[in-house]
Formats: sequence, structure tokens, C-alpha cells
Amino acid sequence: MGVRDRFSAGLARQLGHPSGPAGRLVARMLNKGNSQAVHGAVEAADPQPGQSVADFGFGGGVGLRPLLDRVGPSGHVHGVEIADTMLSGARRRFAAELGDGRLQVHSGDLTALPLADDSLDAAITTNTIYFVEDLARAFAEVARVVRPGGRFVVGIGDPEEMRKYPFTAHGFRLRPVDEVVELLRAAGFADATRQRVGDSDGAFHLLVAERAGRDQ
Repeated sequence: MGVRDRFSAGLARQLGHPSGPAGRLVARMLNKGNSQAVHGAVEAADPQPGQSVADFGFGGGVGLRPLLDRVGPSGHVHGVEIADTMLSGARRRFAAELGDGRLQVHSGDLTALPLADDSLDAAITTNTIYFVEDLARAFAEVARVVRPGGRFVVGIGDPEEMRKYPFTAHGFRLRPVDEVVELLRAAGFADATRQRVGDSDGAFHLLVAERAGRDQ
């Protein structure tokens, strides 16, 4: 493996599971690069004051602040993250919100969420599903914790655009958007509406779905 491939493979590992000093650098990069997409996901989820919401795979934590702002002092935000480095960073940056109980951060992933059934009014996840092998199981788990009528927003890069980046050849699962929509529907979410963050052909996708009733 050449130098370029080794670098790309290392970057892919850090994007999937940031750790150590390199992970902290990746977190800053993610916060900058993902800001527009994550804020778009928050807007699409449309959390209301007093609600309980979550960011699954929050990474550098750029989505936690706007979620806290949207639900206000009577609301509650959960952040779920697999990487200890990202959890530690969030605990430092959001010490006050953790202390007053408005925010909780949990170690976990999309296939095993440490949350109660029907406990969320809305949830977002951005740039995470590339690293999930069993996406059907993950979406079923999200459907378990989101209340009927609640929103779930999945943010993903355009698959064709992402294939242009060398690091995505190392462990990224770049599923067609239609496949992701079908998996959401099969898990119990109403057919997702599609939004784009940007005007180019390769613009980021936001899939906005609503949890169907338990009897549907």
C-alpha cells in the first residue's frame, strides 16, 4: 500500500471512529465541514420547545448546540456516540448543560441505542450510515425510540460525489439514496421526503421521515 493509500485508509478509520489526538483534529474538521449539513438536519427535524430529541453519532458535537437551542430550557437532548474521544470532548464543551440535565451523552451506536422505547420526538444522524453494516437493524432501532409521529432525519453525502474521494474506498458503504429510503420505509417510517443542502448535482441529501403509528 502506497503513502496515499495509507493516508486515505487512516483518514477513513478516523472518520468512522475518531480517537486520540488525530481524532480530535478530525472532530474539528468535521465540525467545520459538516456544519451546514447538520444545521440543515436540525431545521428539517423541526424540534420544538420542551421536546426530547437526539443526535446519533454526533461526532464533533456541532449538532448538539442547535438542538439545545431549539428545545429550550424545558427540553432534553441526547447525544449518542461510539467514539470515546468524541464523548470526552462533548463532556468538556457542554459541562453546564450536562450538569443541569438538559443534555445527556451516551456511549452507543445506531444498532443498540441506550434509550427507552418511544422516548424521542425527533432525531437526526448525519454522515454515519456509511459505517453501519446492518442498516435495516439500525433503522428498526431508531424506530423503537422515536415516538409515532416523530421525525427522523438522515443526512448523507451524494453517493456518486463521495466516490470521487479516495478515502471512501476504505470501508465506506455508499448506498444508493433509493435504497436508504426503502430501508427507512421497511423500518416503519413514512416515505422520506428528500431535501438537498446546496444546488449542485452532488449536493448533500437530507431524508426526512416520520415515524408511522405502531399499528401501521
